[in-house]
Amino acid sequence: MFHTKVPGKSFMNREEYRDKVLGCWTGKNIGGTLGAPMEGKRDIFDVTFYTQDLKGHPAPNDDLDLQLVWLRAIEDNGLYRVDERILGEYWLRFITGPWNEYGIGKFNMINGLFPPLSGLCNNGQWKNSNGAWIRSEIWACLFPGEPDEVAPFAWCDACVDHAGDGIYAEIFTAALEAAAFVESDIGKLIEIALARIPADCRVARSVRIAVDEFAAGHDWKTARSRIVEDSADLGWFQAPANVAFTVVGLLWGRGDFGRSICTAVNCGDDTDCTGATCGAVLGILLGRSGIPKEWIEPIGEGIKTVAVNPFQLDVPETLGDLTDRVICCKIEADFENPTLMRLTDGETAVDGELQKRLADGGETAKRVLARSSGELSFPLPYGKFKVEYEKSPVMQPGESQKLRLTFYGCPFDCRAFTAEWQLPEGWTMSPGPQQVLMTRNGAGHSIEVELTAGEFADVMTYLPVELRMSDRNFPSWIAVPFQQTGAVKSEWPDAVDQPAWDALNRRAARRAVMLGRD
Repeated sequence: MFHTKVPGKSFMNREEYRDKVLGCWTGKNIGGTLGAPMEGKRDIFDVTFYTQDLKGHPAPNDDLDLQLVWLRAIEDNGLYRVDERILGEYWLRFITGPWNEYGIGKFNMINGLFPPLSGLCNNGQWKNSNGAWIRSEIWACLFPGEPDEVAPFAWCDACVDHAGDGIYAEIFTAALEAAAFVESDIGKLIEIALARIPADCRVARSVRIAVDEFAAGHDWKTARSRIVEDSADLGWFQAPANVAFTVVGLLWGRGDFGRSICTAVNCGDDTDCTGATCGAVLGILLGRSGIPKEWIEPIGEGIKTVAVNPFQLDVPETLGDLTDRVICCKIEADFENPTLMRLTDGETAVDGELQKRLADGGETAKRVLARSSGELSFPLPYGKFKVEYEKSPVMQPGESQKLRLTFYGCPFDCRAFTAEWQLPEGWTMSPGPQQVLMTRNGAGHSIEVELTAGEFADVMTYLPVELRMSDRNFPSWIAVPFQQTGAVKSEWPDAVDQPAWDALNRRAARRAVMLGRD
């Protein structure tokens, strides 16, 4: 249900907000710890509680600790100055996890394929996987009740190492979690989130299967089987099925914290992710005060990292510390955007206009979905220059593709903006290597050219472009990246290094014996 309505403005009580944010992080820790032992297994499980001897500590979980890097980026730059390029730089600085899309995104950025290209290129196996939607909570906590405001940040986050359904999955979870601060009906939350992603994407299709099976009165195992069957062509560890498993937990859990996270985990596959996100949603809905103590006491209040370099990151010591730092970021954002839901010492109140936006979906989310993963923006002192690839930066000699070039964000009228490409021998551009655009304050101008690749001197070729404004004597230079087709291998290895794994297992067994755990 919605809270008391106040016409024209929405407010959230400070203590209620803090309880929900702390509940979010607590639920994240609990669900991730519950699901950790089953991660990657394709069975149906029957867990009802933790299966580990935890001794008061949570399992390490990249789902949570990746968001600590985003927290640092927000604290350093301010929320409204964070974009995909800044998040990419913080990724390179602090994120150590080499797995799957994490490593591919880092590899791409090192080679100049900055976000969103870093999530699109060389990433066919993992671009629709789970690494993005599992880290959506920080954006939801900063935008309580504002699923449309959260969408651009979810896009910027996800595109660092994902494209397509990998991005839609994070927009879905971020929107659902943001709405959960003001709406408690699970069915309505799912519809609110579905309204923010393409109706024909695979995430929406899998979620709809879960919703339809629940409405038909079938059990969760039947729903799980239908989701697995429908996603068989995608393989395991992919976002559509795992987001749907999280939805299965939310629906069949019927608001009960333990039953919800256990149902999500019992579906199998990426179980730490499904359990953690399901736990975060329930934590927002119930607040920390509504999470049963038997789930909190075994893991305590700590944060255990696994995928980040803690040096200079300023990792919060406890979930309470993390909550307080997020709240400070929310308060600072409120100064910049007075339209956001405000914190108050009075009662929580949601006005009718916000309720309407929740149900209908907003223009902001639609503009976000119009963004392309095949674009690259370059900030300039006087605006931005964007290159949008018709296909991708990956080309072979003799291949042609169109490039859409856009200059936007310029504060000046009636200036001539010139881009001149320094093409290597054998590379050609039609109608020519120089373009001129007239500037208009508050508007953008685009032009389309066709580039034909010549020979590559290396795996990567960086085409220099000289950019000039008519009233500036100095040029700006950018380098537009291209990668030779077939020169990069990024898929899952054909075979593991078995001797290395055997040695690792022997060391683990020796430690277990020495510590008396065998």
